[in-house]
Amino acid sequence: MSESKLAGQFFDAAIGLLQRVRDEESAHVAAAGRAIADTVAAGGRIFAFGAGHSSLAAQDIVYRAGGFALANLLAVPGAVGVETPAPLGSALERVDGLATAVLDSSPAAAGDVLVIISLSGRNALPVEMATHARELGLTVIGVTSVAYATETTARNHSGTYLKDHCDIVLDSGIAVGDAELTADGIEAPFAPASTVVTSALMQAMMAAAAEELVHRGIEPPLLRSGNVDGGTEWNRRVMTEYSDRIFYRH
Repeated sequence: MSESKLAGQFFDAAIGLLQRVRDEESAHVAAAGRAIADTVAAGGRIFAFGAGHSSLAAQDIVYRAGGFALANLLAVPGAVGVETPAPLGSALERVDGLATAVLDSSPAAAGDVLVIISLSGRNALPVEMATHARELGLTVIGVTSVAYATETTARNHSGTYLKDHCDIVLDSGIAVGDAELTADGIEAPFAPASTVVTSALMQAMMAAAAEELVHRGIEPPLLRSGNVDGGTEWNRRVMTEYSDRIFYRH
């Protein structure tokens, strides 16, 4: 069977982007890991938020094998992944006041970490989420494409971007438009790589946090796969130990 030229080009593009963030964002990834380790060691909690497809990377660190048990999804109803009707999620990202209401009704509090994922970082929801979280005393880690701040117009009343309101920023390096390929006979650019790169940044950040905790003599609160022998029992122990910092069980 012959190979697909375009499939190969996408793999090449994704690998190139991953190598780029590995080289250029390593210091920021390490800083994010230290911030998470600080929070875990101090008894705080981890929250992750993203709207639309950005929610996929946020969900990728929540309740999964090899992940931190106390990583929680901060969900905005109507904006988690691709819900129906899908265009509503895009509209909600532009609503002023929504992020404040979500945070104020959530268990997130001073001393916690909030990771906010937004490719463009230009809409009201992620910008307001970051600004209000910092007002509440949370440490904010932003995962975004900094290129949008110079190549697009901010779409919120402050005229700023997510990157402007974070304690630590991880730049995904994704080009504006999030499509890696073009080809004759195909009118629109296609093959987005933001999910691949953003999820890699998230997992690298959590790996850095685990490494930092071990350096401090603290066992990282990791879950195991429930599909390996002993995994369920391990997870029950960990989730019981950290029950006051886990919010996805009910």
